Amino acid sequence: MSEGSIVFDRALGALRLRRALAAGYPDFLLQRAVQDLEERLAAVLRRFAVAADLGTPLPLAGPVLLAKADSLLRMAEVQGGPADLVGDLERLPLASSSLDLAASLLALHGVNDLPGALIQIRRSLRPDGLFIGCLLGGRTLQELRQVLLEAEAETTGGVSPRIAPFADLRDLGSLLQRAGFALPVIDSELVTVRYRDMFGLLRDLRATGWGNALTARRRTGMRRETLLRAAALYAERFADADGRLRATFEIVWLSGWAPHESQQKPLRPGSAKARLADALGVPEIGTGEKAGDA
Repeated sequence: MSEGSIVFDRALGALRLRRALAAGYPDFLLQRAVQDLEERLAAVLRRFAVAADLGTPLPLAGPVLLAKADSLLRMAEVQGGPADLVGDLERLPLASSSLDLAASLLALHGVNDLPGALIQIRRSLRPDGLFIGCLLGGRTLQELRQVLLEAEAETTGGVSPRIAPFADLRDLGSLLQRAGFALPVIDSELVTVRYRDMFGLLRDLRATGWGNALTARRRTGMRRETLLRAAALYAERFADADGRLRATFEIVWLSGWAPHESQQKPLRPGSAKARLADALGVPEIGTGEKAGDA
């Protein structure tokens, strides 16, 4: 990995996560993700032998995974809770073809090498094994990003990176394919959390260990006048009728299968045995012709 591709200070992120877990990590977004995971796995009509929870900050996904698997391995990224092993999502301590089901909730958005992490997850799966996970997407904290940039420009004459560059939905499908997954599926959901003021949002971000861990971050704290200006802008632009402020979190879901010969495969171009025009009962229009031509 080149130095320019190191977006996150992973050591700082791990330190903040340890502190967050010790202080009582709030689980409101994770609880929602676990409920979604349960619904998504309910649609998979098979049972798995070995499942793994990879890096989910709290051990909430375990019961859901054990409902679909015979055994469960939990890999945490930091010490601070029940786990079978502590490992790094960028350097998975898993043997090749050792899992049948892998899940990761709200953890992969903090890695520097997401393509590499997905490749390692793919390699850890046996043929016809399933990966399913969620991470924060590009529209996450769009309101906070906007007001912090504007407030800092007004009060200091310059800006510094404050909010992580979360992955774009359109890029994640190609990343799954590049990692070697078959039948990739991507979808997202916007979750709105409401706060009394911007400082309540900042407290929650610190409580989940999601403070600014960008390698390009400014090492000095934000000025008081910048924070107050950002809070005022937030209240002006993103308040509901009752005065509470909206904060957007985009939850992006990824799933894909380790290739297996039993899986459905796309037909070769030109292999169709029936014409769509016949099925629809309409005349076929050839290439270069216009509708209505004799």
